[in-house]
Amino acid sequence: MDREVSQRSGLKPALGLFDATAISVGAIIGAGIFVVTGIAAGLAGSALVVSMIIAAVIALFTALSFAELTAWQPREGSIYEYTYQLISPFAGFLTGWMWILSNTFAGAAVSLGFAYYFTVLIPILPANLIAAILCITFTALNFFGIRQSALVNNILVAAKLLILTFFVIVGSGLIKTANFAPFAPFEAGVFYGAFYIFFAYGGFARVAVIAEEVKDARRNVPRAILLSLVISTLVYILVGVVAVGLVGAPRLSSSKSPLTDAISITGNAAAVYTVSAGGLLATASVLLTSILGVSRMAYAMAKRKDLPQAMSQLHTRFNTPYYSVWIIGVSTTLLALFADLSKVVAISTFALLFYYTLANVSALKLKVKKRLYPRSVPALGTITCLALMIFIPLEAWSIGAAGLATGITGYWTKKHFTK
Repeated sequence: MDREVSQRSGLKPALGLFDATAISVGAIIGAGIFVVTGIAAGLAGSALVVSMIIAAVIALFTALSFAELTAWQPREGSIYEYTYQLISPFAGFLTGWMWILSNTFAGAAVSLGFAYYFTVLIPILPANLIAAILCITFTALNFFGIRQSALVNNILVAAKLLILTFFVIVGSGLIKTANFAPFAPFEAGVFYGAFYIFFAYGGFARVAVIAEEVKDARRNVPRAILLSLVISTLVYILVGVVAVGLVGAPRLSSSKSPLTDAISITGNAAAVYTVSAGGLLATASVLLTSILGVSRMAYAMAKRKDLPQAMSQLHTRFNTPYYSVWIIGVSTTLLALFADLSKVVAISTFALLFYYTLANVSALKLKVKKRLYPRSVPALGTITCLALMIFIPLEAWSIGAAGLATGITGYWTKKHFTK
């Protein structure tokens, strides 16, 4: 059945469980741990790890909903297809639109994260220009094929996990318990921190968007989603504890490359350069999967004529939706040139919570003979995503709402002219 769906779509299942898991791990562990850690530390203080755990629990409910949906129907476009079928075509369009908005902004955010760590090593070029160059480079890589993208991603994921392990091992011997005082896990700042950290977990469903390119997708995609979330949560907690223990939350919050600043307390120049290199690898792999995921979402929407049909055309040689790849890549590049990191993260997370809420509603409405998880799981996923939206900054609300309004206007305009 999975092979038949892929054959009808024109895409080929080329990825195994390891590749699929690595794509989601690559999408999770990046700007979140290497850059957004600093933003969240400024809000949560020494209780940063509590913010990480809250965000992980909220992500878990939604991840289980995605596992339920992908086991039912592994489809390119993922949540766009599910909300289209289970809620309404209008809800499906808005979900796909906000996915594209969120992950295009996320791509810009991680490219800026890459640039900040790059300038630690080579402080010559402006950070925004470095970010733009990286966006164009990875757009080209996605153009040449998913197998090539997956191979590069696997290498990047393995390398950054090794470097984060190095950070934990080297840093754990120098932790100062005084840096965890005062520890206030119940203050509002912890929940604001969880909002920003949720951005870091947002990539767990990236593999669901390319489900038709995964072998035995009904089994491997749900497994990859849950495995990637478990691996990433363990890494986040360990790194969060060590980072706060090394230099304290105030110093982390004032840095654009917080893990480099944290490891610098060791006085070991090699360790500083190694962690900086990890920041480069981590953010690069997230950008790679971001362009991959958004281009496939645009491809799925174009097939249903919700976006211009040119975006569903596959390249005759590389079998990639090349119009989608280049349009998304150029858009991400322009954002990287002119955007501010914290604003980009907040806007991306607004859109992320919007479509993850609809993912949970879709899983709640799913009618199958045997469910993997009780209906209480997507119900909790819906409630927790909506609750986290309370902590969205006002500016992100206004820009996110403008993006949503643009999508609504585009949908009804399209509907009017295609009658």
